[in-house]
Amino acid sequence: MATDAGGSQAARAHPDPWNAATSGRTVLAAVLMIFGGAMAFFEGIAAVASDDLFVVTRHYLFEFSLTGWGWVHLILGIALIAAGCAVLFSGALWARYFGITVAGLGAFANFLWLPYYPLWALVLIAVNILVVWALCTGAHHEAEGRVL
Repeated sequence: MATDAGGSQAARAHPDPWNAATSGRTVLAAVLMIFGGAMAFFEGIAAVASDDLFVVTRHYLFEFSLTGWGWVHLILGIALIAAGCAVLFSGALWARYFGITVAGLGAFANFLWLPYYPLWALVLIAVNILVVWALCTGAHHEAEGRVL
């Protein structure tokens, strides 16, 4: 028994961020990625299927067709759902980095989407920024051994 206690103290002294326990922030980020990915997926379907739903503004700097934007949001939504599932079920460091990258791209794409559907885009920007924050700070706390 004494060796088990000593082994756990040694593990706490030198935590391995590759196999650290998943904190509440990381689980929150994973759930928000799945939720935000589903919202982006449905946003993409709506833009691809029906161009009548969105108001097209004139002379916007990033003017693309709604079908093109729909495909962008559709692909980002699928990537966000995949990243959220990877973080939720594996908690691996590569999944967190992938989630940070995809959530950052999602926030950027929704910033460019603001003239088409402002409220929806603002909600998704906030969700994606919260995901990036939670993944970055959750990994930091897990590497130190403070699982919240």
